Amino acid sequence: MRTSLYSTTLIAAWFLISALPSLQATELDSQESHQEFTTDVMPVLSKAGCNLGTCHGNLNGKGGLKLSLRGQDPAFDYHALVRASRGRRISVASPERSLILMKAVGEVPHGGGLRLDRESEHYEILSDWLREGASGPSGTAATLVHLEVSPIEAIVADPQSQVQVRAVATFSDGTIRDVTDTACYELSNLNAEVAPNGLVTRKKHGETTLIVRYLQKQQPIPIAFIQSRPDFQWQAPAPANEIDTHVFAKLQRLRLNPSAPCDDSVFVRRAYLDAIGKAPTSAEAKAFVTSENPNKRTELVDQLLQRPEFADFWALKYADILRTEEKVLDTKGVEVFHGWIRENIASAKPIDQFVRELVTSSGSSFDNPPANYYRANRDPSTRGETTARLFLGTRLQCAKCHNHPFDRWTQEDYYQWASLFSQMKYEGSDAKRQDDLDKNEIPGDETVLITKNDEVKNPNTSQIAPPKFLGGSQLSEDQQQSRLTELAGWMTSPQNDLFVKSQANFIWYQFFGLGVVDPIDDFRLTNPASNPPLMQTLAKELVKSEFDLRSLVAFIMKSQTYQLASEPNETNAFDHTSYSHASVRRLPAEVILDMQSDVLGVPAEFLGQEKGIRAVQLPGVLSKQARRKGPNDGDRFLKTFGKPDRILACDCERSNETTLKQVLMLIGEGLNERIVSPSNRVTELATSDRSDNDVVEELYWSALSRPPTETEMAAATAMIAGHNEQASPDENGTSNNRLVALQDLAWALLNAKEFLFRR
Repeated sequence: MRTSLYSTTLIAAWFLISALPSLQATELDSQESHQEFTTDVMPVLSKAGCNLGTCHGNLNGKGGLKLSLRGQDPAFDYHALVRASRGRRISVASPERSLILMKAVGEVPHGGGLRLDRESEHYEILSDWLREGASGPSGTAATLVHLEVSPIEAIVADPQSQVQVRAVATFSDGTIRDVTDTACYELSNLNAEVAPNGLVTRKKHGETTLIVRYLQKQQPIPIAFIQSRPDFQWQAPAPANEIDTHVFAKLQRLRLNPSAPCDDSVFVRRAYLDAIGKAPTSAEAKAFVTSENPNKRTELVDQLLQRPEFADFWALKYADILRTEEKVLDTKGVEVFHGWIRENIASAKPIDQFVRELVTSSGSSFDNPPANYYRANRDPSTRGETTARLFLGTRLQCAKCHNHPFDRWTQEDYYQWASLFSQMKYEGSDAKRQDDLDKNEIPGDETVLITKNDEVKNPNTSQIAPPKFLGGSQLSEDQQQSRLTELAGWMTSPQNDLFVKSQANFIWYQFFGLGVVDPIDDFRLTNPASNPPLMQTLAKELVKSEFDLRSLVAFIMKSQTYQLASEPNETNAFDHTSYSHASVRRLPAEVILDMQSDVLGVPAEFLGQEKGIRAVQLPGVLSKQARRKGPNDGDRFLKTFGKPDRILACDCERSNETTLKQVLMLIGEGLNERIVSPSNRVTELATSDRSDNDVVEELYWSALSRPPTETEMAAATAMIAGHNEQASPDENGTSNNRLVALQDLAWALLNAKEFLFRR
């Protein structure tokens, strides 16, 4: 009996002790506090980096403590710090013995290292909060309504190398507080470094963006560190349109002169490659360069936009981001979807109408091609993320698990947006997979059905997420009956800033390799446009043209900015973001392969495709036959040079980087066989009665869209002469080793950087 009574007493005592932290916190919550948890303590935790994704803000927390990412949920964080683990992390009786302080100042081991100085104001805030009772978030406390930063933009010229940022917070009760020392600072690149007090110091000349974050508010500050250039004199060609006005205005502020306009041979090659994805023939290039028509550049742009190759090349760009590939869509699905995309571009269908037809599509993916958009995106989350990325320039995936750390979208926004795409099912065919183990393969026709289906639920609340436009209104019950139609109308409206700007930015990116907002699918407050007036002008022009692709393309190509040379001058050599000179980029895989075919007069071959098809005309990625037969040389070339697998709905999947494997492919496989083909253009030239000079010039114009220099001509003709001298007579007693020399010359030209790169 005594033992039983003793055990009962111990159990009762244990329960009483374990309940003390909870009782203590409840009592202390009611006490008056001078340090408010939400507006005083949370900023300190953020400043110390405690709630970053690399620390306790990680999805799984760190060291047994998990906080909300970047302090998005004060109530959750309060519970984790004060109530969780039986309150062991705090001591209101002896604040300096609290684990949250002892670890932060390094008195006990801490994986995150030293986070606070014992003599700092931030340490004092936390200790005062503990001493006052560690009260939790209050429903009556003032909230942050505005964060003002200064300067809003900075251009720092030598010898100055620093700029001091100031941050001021305004709260709902009218309180104004200088939060410069408490705000968090992050830079977009390594051009500068920022101190905890907001002092930004140059590391090298260039542009950067400082993100100032305090509680739930963020503000960007564009900063440029420039050379002083006391003798700088502005020099630029006369602006051709508003693009030049805005680009040149920024360059002048940065004391950067634009490069000179490119010469005619560079322009004609650039224009052909950018507009239609092929180089001009030797005759086309010669005719343009020798023409004395003062309007020839403008007229050439207009001519190129009407050629059928324009639709081929731009269909390739849209097929990439719309995931036109054989495994999910099947071979016929790829063919009809690609054909529909190309026809829409050829017929000049407005971009907004094109997008509306995609978003509202349903039915057989073989009979109604745009239905393949949903065949490739098979669940509400994927459909929502893809649609936001492609047509609103917005990356939502971060908000699936938590509020977006860099944007305004909440987890609630994410699931309400996904709910717009929930009422959809699929009806498949009886076709069999080539590989029963490959669950990603969907053979045969498939019907996309708009029908009643399970609603999307918010995992935080387990409640149905009502459909709502991203940053817009919630749908009424009547509107929910036709969600996709309502979505298409709202999304493609000329008043929808994100839609208009993201589509204009996508087109701009195709010509400059860099978006005005970059990455092009990441429009947010904390990733501002590099030139806001330019972005506004492109959007305005797209709306003015009623979303006509060719109109905006012409507007861009006719600007002086587009026509600048790639060679930098002494002022703009280190500029990579302000369009002061053309960027040199490796050409896409399909374009390089087609150019080889054009120069040699021998087309590449692709598995499962008709002979003679150009690489830019291929509807998909790789024929299903490759599983049984293996890819052809043309297929391997495209893969090696970065043609995307189209698994992602993102232009970022395509790679235009250079690799060692590409070098090895240019040396051997595929190209050599076509160079030595007896029926190619090189053989035709070698056996013609044209002079060596004429033949060399023809190859240069065909490959590089320009004549050879005197040095190049002398070297080429000397090589031909040397081969002929060393040649043995053929069966007819004649010496004709010009062919071998021209094959070597052709190989050299097709491997030249000038051939492989767009400049």
